[in-house]
Amino acid sequence: MNEIRSMTVLPAIREDIELHTEDGLTLVGELALPESGAPVATILFLHPLPTAGGFMDSHILRKASNRLPALANIAVLRFNFRGVTSPRGTSEGHFGHGVDERLDFEAALRFIRDRGLPKPWVIGWSFGTEVALNHAVGHDVAGLILLSPPLHRTTPEALARWNETSTPIVALVPELDDYLQPAEARERFAVIPHVEIVAVEEGKHLWVGEKQTYRVLDEIVQRLNPTASPLPTHVD
Repeated sequence: MNEIRSMTVLPAIREDIELHTEDGLTLVGELALPESGAPVATILFLHPLPTAGGFMDSHILRKASNRLPALANIAVLRFNFRGVTSPRGTSEGHFGHGVDERLDFEAALRFIRDRGLPKPWVIGWSFGTEVALNHAVGHDVAGLILLSPPLHRTTPEALARWNETSTPIVALVPELDDYLQPAEARERFAVIPHVEIVAVEEGKHLWVGEKQTYRVLDEIVQRLNPTASPLPTHVD
């Protein structure tokens, strides 16, 4: 048995993809699928703040793509928001301050629908949580998982719109977050009574270290495919 480490890449069907927005931009990304059989659910990942180094290879997104198709039978779609560069390439356009990224999110969701992928869960990290909260409401998604939500660009009025739906929302809030810690998160999210706040002891905004990565990925799997939790730490 081999221990799963930071750079572990498990078997999957990986495809470089392009997304096309309604304002005419081409975005680059990757779709990772289980090697055999249909996935039980789909992750649509929205990455952290581009102006602070966030991109589709931010480590939680990369590790989810490298592991979850094999370990949990989950499809993972990750992409670069407009104007963002990664080894996969550069998405056209310019940073939209969380506003124009609505079109990027909708292009990714369209791609998932066109491919017939099941149960799309929108998972945002930091800036990605703002895009999810502000723009996913009203769309047919299975749920939201918010990693380190800062709530910088999301107003109480925008949050309150989620009361019009029963869509599950889970916020993973690090105990030592730089922007929003659990006590304040409970106050700010109180406008949406059905939000589940998960306070992560010793957690930090960037989820650095394999222990924090494992916690995040297992919390995701508990919602998308509970039969695959707890995730293994070793593989053949």
